[in-house]
Amino acid sequence: MVARAYEHLLAKLMSLEIAPGERIAIDTVARRLGISQTPVREALSQLEAEKLVSKMTNVGYRASPQMSRKEVGDLYTLRQLIEPYAAACAAEAMTDEAIAILQDIDRDMSGVEAGDAHAFSRFAEADATLHRLIATGSGNRLIAEAIERLHAHIHIFRALYSTNAPHEAAAEHRMIIDALVAHDPVAAEQAVRVHLERSQQRMDAALAESIETPVL
Repeated sequence: MVARAYEHLLAKLMSLEIAPGERIAIDTVARRLGISQTPVREALSQLEAEKLVSKMTNVGYRASPQMSRKEVGDLYTLRQLIEPYAAACAAEAMTDEAIAILQDIDRDMSGVEAGDAHAFSRFAEADATLHRLIATGSGNRLIAEAIERLHAHIHIFRALYSTNAPHEAAAEHRMIIDALVAHDPVAAEQAVRVHLERSQQRMDAALAESIETPVL
């Protein structure tokens, strides 16, 4: 029950159906899922530990507010410290099954056209799968858990500001995929580093624009 409530809430947060700063009514979630409030509270506690929601006295839980420019920068600093290393480790440990998944990811990302909401959703899922594959492929559980949490925050930010730039990101991801398939740790580490640098530039541009045209 807790896992079901967690996945439900995470999906709502990631899709912005629960907007940043919005109050989360535990009783409403419990009724929608047909479960008691206890597993919903436990799921919210997990999301609170991941900084995706916060608990406020006499108010209850709210979705975490949107990240500031400094928080985005700090998040990317942390990603640069761990994700290139994780990619290098994953490249050395790629299995045939993982390589088949990578090829599916590349195909899904390459088929995205601007304005195609369905394809964009598929791109976002492929993006999440790629980063999850790198995280688990690192062989380090703590690194994998950290990357998973960081990527959730980035996904919410992208959905809020529409910063995916799918064609650019697909080309960057292809470099990562090629390195992983080739079992080349040096190339994988460098490809992830370049992707993160360019992704941060897109984030910075989106934030700079939002100062002039606030997101409603």
